[in-house]
Amino acid sequence: MVPSNPRQPHSPAAETTSAAAVTGMTLGELVGGQLRGVCRAAGFTDPDGVGEVPLLDLLDLLGPAARRPLDAGPPSPSFVCDDHSPVEFSLAFTAGSETAVRVLAEPGCTAATIGENGRLGLRALEALASRRAFSTEPVRRVEDLFFPAAAHGPFALWCAMDLRRDRPTGIKVYVNPQAHGRERAAEVAKEALGRFGFGRAWRALRERAVPRGPEKDEILFFALDLGRWHTPRVKVYVAHHDVTATDVHAVSRLLPGGRAGRVDEFCRVAGGDPGRFAHRPLVSCLSYTERDGEHPSGYTVHVPVRDYARDDGVARRRAAAVLRLHGMDATVIDRAWDAMTSRHPSDGVGLIAYLSLVRSTWQPPRVNVYFSPEAYGVRPPRGAHRLRTTG
Repeated sequence: MVPSNPRQPHSPAAETTSAAAVTGMTLGELVGGQLRGVCRAAGFTDPDGVGEVPLLDLLDLLGPAARRPLDAGPPSPSFVCDDHSPVEFSLAFTAGSETAVRVLAEPGCTAATIGENGRLGLRALEALASRRAFSTEPVRRVEDLFFPAAAHGPFALWCAMDLRRDRPTGIKVYVNPQAHGRERAAEVAKEALGRFGFGRAWRALRERAVPRGPEKDEILFFALDLGRWHTPRVKVYVAHHDVTATDVHAVSRLLPGGRAGRVDEFCRVAGGDPGRFAHRPLVSCLSYTERDGEHPSGYTVHVPVRDYARDDGVARRRAAAVLRLHGMDATVIDRAWDAMTSRHPSDGVGLIAYLSLVRSTWQPPRVNVYFSPEAYGVRPPRGAHRLRTTG
């Protein structure tokens, strides 16, 4: 879950209307069907049953936005997806294990201000916690840092659900370190890490992950695991603007014991080896657990494949390539594509938004593939408008 900015929205003029938006369908109907389809693609034996409670949770998180017709347009310029869809799906692959499904939503997507976005988000999170019987104390612990009266930034709170067949649903919350302004994001992240017992981690993070300052190494998200996680994490996301795969590999070495592996190779395969990632930035995620109070227990690199591929046909082939490279089932991607859309992959770019590699000191590698619902628009293939103009 990632987006100046890894998910900086593109101009609507660069998009065509999605097929779903002209059918009279609501946002809830679209993403509900996609959730069931993605669960089925991931091999859930009873996808309707497994997905029913998370679907109700998703609709409750979206609130009035779920009932909004797609042809009315997005409820706000949401930061989640390029076309302002306030929902994102992803599949998490681990060799030899079942595929997990994630769904992320912006509960405050109907808000007119960032402050209201935060209030709606917190209210929706508390309602979900009441239904799911988990504590929101970790969020309340840092509420003053991330929800000031005069909040800045493109969002206040996102909420994600991690769906697995063999364990209860995990809940994740993403908040905005730039809530007090971009220039104070490092100060906010440092204080938040300290409140969770990871104050000693800040020095290495500052020196290795954000050495070029907020214009080049931008602290984007602070994330918390809530509820029934075996090992809850506190996570910091950093967008690295204008870097090489080698530069990001150096950041990954914050993970101790040489466990980061070939992060640079993953970036080159996923991104088509552009040399420098000078368009949308690569994103690092450093996760901290009680296993180590000073060093990250996990490192993730997110590659915005949609900005380094001509169309989704290319992006889909790269997703399959990185999955095969790590001994994972690439055929799930084709089934998930069919669950998400009826369009041909070569007709647009951006439904497959990110590819990420997750390395950990205590778990096997994982590859995540992120999907946009394309509720409101489809970006044409890169360069397609130029081809039409000059052809």
